[in-house]
Amino acid sequence: MITPATHELPDLVRQLHAAGTPWLPAGSGSRLGWGPPVQHTDTVLSVACLNRLLDHASGDFTVTVEAGLPLQELQEALRARNQWLAVDWPWGTGANGENAGSVGGLVARGLGGGLRQRYLGVRDQVIGIGLLRADGVAAHAGGRVVKNVAGYDLMRLFTGSWGALGLITELTLRTFPIPPQRRGLLLQGPLEGLERLRQWLLRSSLTPELIDWWSGALAEQAGAEAQPALLLALASVSGEALADQLATLRAQADSHGLKGLPLDPERLEALRVLALGGQQPQPAAGAEEPLWLLRPGVLPSHTAALLADRSVAGLPLVLGAGSGLGYAWSAAAALPAYRVEALRRRCQDLGGHLTVLRQPSGSSLPAWEDAPAAAMIQAVKRQFDPRQQLARGRLPGVRAA
Repeated sequence: MITPATHELPDLVRQLHAAGTPWLPAGSGSRLGWGPPVQHTDTVLSVACLNRLLDHASGDFTVTVEAGLPLQELQEALRARNQWLAVDWPWGTGANGENAGSVGGLVARGLGGGLRQRYLGVRDQVIGIGLLRADGVAAHAGGRVVKNVAGYDLMRLFTGSWGALGLITELTLRTFPIPPQRRGLLLQGPLEGLERLRQWLLRSSLTPELIDWWSGALAEQAGAEAQPALLLALASVSGEALADQLATLRAQADSHGLKGLPLDPERLEALRVLALGGQQPQPAAGAEEPLWLLRPGVLPSHTAALLADRSVAGLPLVLGAGSGLGYAWSAAAALPAYRVEALRRRCQDLGGHLTVLRQPSGSSLPAWEDAPAAAMIQAVKRQFDPRQQLARGRLPGVRAA
């Protein structure tokens, strides 16, 4: 992995372009093994040296950073001003944000978790972007204030692009005040009762930070009964308001025959870390690890049906109740490839999809299938990268040949 100094980066990209050399954009390199294998590419270009916090306009609730800044360092700097970036840690991050990777990597993957229930997804937090095109030309879009909408919306285009369109060098993101009060509930009981509560909650005036489905296997890892559960996280500036919301939730849970385990902030955070694989350390860049990491997504109305399906039996799985997106993982020995294929088919039957983020050595399942807009995605790719140099074989929504 090449990690050039800031002033060397544009010249190096221009040299790679002139030589027609395929290359892979990278941040810290902590999750280079996710997604499809990159084809015919030995050159990995990291922006790890672009690691400065450039500006924090705390009054405007925005922060501008270089793309190589570690996400953990950004959250610590914002916490000192009682603010935070309202996104989930990437899967596999430790309890205190260790191994979270870079801010640019977070945006390039575009994978959110349960916090999108209240704060929307990663792409909704990006309001400005700086990048280097495949030919080394610098480009910018958006701005440093929330109301600035100048230029093309490259922010959403590059969020989730997996390095296939260009190298992200700078980002401006929304920040939020840290809620002074947080509490949670882990609810278990009949699946039908959990689904009715989910429906009621999404129609109610309550605004939880997250409403996550848990599989029975994940609940068992947390020390609860081995049956599906709903994890709810609530946040407020008022302890009294939070107590009222919890009382309302408990009353609804009781009416549906559900048991609720109250969670203080520390226990709630520990369960959130567990649900994002925090006890599953990431391998070093390029290392092999016999682990499946899957990204299921179904229509939100069909999340309970997926939890009940035999294809997820025994799998730790977390699924956003409002988004239908989540993660499932397993050691290679416990999950044969045919079960992953069955889970993909089931997700498709339920109006969704399955992305294979990591798979054991020797397995060759496609990371993703062709999206309905695959032809349009390829046309955009040709506009940004006519020589097809960037992240060959890793274009989201286009199945690798």
